Amino acid sequence: MAVIIKDRQVVTDPWQRLELAPDGSLPAIPPAGDILAPLALWQVERNALLARPGRIGVWLDSHEDPAAIAEDLRHFGIVAVNFPKFGDGRGYSTAQLLRSRYGWKGELRAIGDIFRDQLFFLSSCGFDAYALREGEDPQEALAAFGDFSEAYQASVERPVPLFRRRDRGVADGGRGS
Repeated sequence: MAVIIKDRQVVTDPWQRLELAPDGSLPAIPPAGDILAPLALWQVERNALLARPGRIGVWLDSHEDPAAIAEDLRHFGIVAVNFPKFGDGRGYSTAQLLRSRYGWKGELRAIGDIFRDQLFFLSSCGFDAYALREGEDPQEALAAFGDFSEAYQASVERPVPLFRRRDRGVADGGRGS
């Protein structure tokens, strides 16, 4: 089984990620087990996915709008966002929207071209789980969460920017008042 980083620990991944075929056709639905389905499969086979045994999660590609799943979030055990390549930053906005606008409290996983240098920033946007790209050492990648002691910008983790936290003497990262 694959390993991921979840809640800043290396753990075994219980989810089977289903992939679209290269021609865009939908994957077969396994009869049971926890599956992470692409949005296209969810949209076409929603009732069949809900009826089968096992938990269901959905993953969005970087160009897919999280509004497409907003009404169905209660059905998911996980939401993942695919980063098809390092330079595609749309997934950061998707995470921010899922956490802030749509109130997603469950596991939010970054998948695709994910490596150590991104983890601190992905965490700031609300991700709490990471499937690293092939060849990345998850144990070594854990150190990324300590690369920076402070962030200037407001984020999901720290909703108040640094200058406001300093003005108010907020020591809890801006979560309290």
